[in-house]
Amino acid sequence: MDMHPRDFGEPRIELVDQTGLIHVSMVGNSPEDAQARGEVLLAAFFSEIEALRADEASIRETGAGEAIEDYRQSVLATREEISRLQRETGLISAEQFDTLVAETDVLRERMSDLTATLEEKTEGVSALQSSLGTTPRLAAAALRLHADTEFAALATAMSDHAALLSQARGQFGDNHPEVRSARAAYAATASEAAARAAQLTDLSGDELASLDLSHVGSRAGLLSQLVTLEAERSGLAAEHAAMSARLAAAEERRIALIEPAARLEDLSRDFEVAEAVFASAMARSQSTKTDLFASYPMVQVLEDPSLPTEPSSPKRKLALAAGVAATMFFLMGLMLGWLRRPLIERLVNSTPDVSSAPVMVAAE
Repeated sequence: MDMHPRDFGEPRIELVDQTGLIHVSMVGNSPEDAQARGEVLLAAFFSEIEALRADEASIRETGAGEAIEDYRQSVLATREEISRLQRETGLISAEQFDTLVAETDVLRERMSDLTATLEEKTEGVSALQSSLGTTPRLAAAALRLHADTEFAALATAMSDHAALLSQARGQFGDNHPEVRSARAAYAATASEAAARAAQLTDLSGDELASLDLSHVGSRAGLLSQLVTLEAERSGLAAEHAAMSARLAAAEERRIALIEPAARLEDLSRDFEVAEAVFASAMARSQSTKTDLFASYPMVQVLEDPSLPTEPSSPKRKLALAAGVAATMFFLMGLMLGWLRRPLIERLVNSTPDVSSAPVMVAAE
């Protein structure tokens, strides 16, 4: 309306008890003017409350945005610290460290069992080696030689020549032609057997000299057992060495990762907390955007400003009652004055005449 706000007037507001209702009325120069002022007041009220809601939402969004940004930076910083620690140590999670510790314990137990088995195999090889008077390498060479048909034939021939040589020595002297012939035959056969043995076994001269080229006979089973035990012992020794290296590396890595694992667990816990706080702040921010009536409840108009059918003032009945009351009081005053007339006259007559009173004049 085109008027000064001071001339608009103040609305009369009445709150209805025990309800959320507000009754508002406006005074105007005419019914149409009062209705127009009510509509303007209603529009101004809704405009102001919408402005207050928008201002509150803006303040909340600004504050929430700053808090969310702080939470986001905290999450990113913790995530970066975790990534840096993972890159430096290769440790992805605390569970990985627990798995490493468990694997190290299992490896240590297997190492203990393997050590006991290796000692048992080593003792068996030593016992057979002492009993047979040979080494596992020579025993394997002997078995390989006697498995060869050509060497077996040479060994048989060498045994026959050895028997003939022994028989000739028993009958004749060392320079007897029979003895020399048997010795030469034996030497030739032994030389061929040694050459064949060197070809099959790749043994050195000293090892061939200590190798028994005669037929193994009943010793074959023990030699085979010695070779088998030595193969098992060698395999266990290699496995023991590899497992020992693995155990040492696992122990070293476990010790090196104790502090990083504890640090990673703390960082993971901090990251979970920061992420939960960030998610909660985001959820609160979204709920605040949808809850527009948190501080300023929703207002509904039950009845639009109506056109008055009668003036609010002056009220005819009240004015009539006031006139009647004033008339009655006036008549009562007249009646009381008439009843008190004699008293009033006596009071008037008893008042001295001021004009006859002596006058005092100051002398000059």
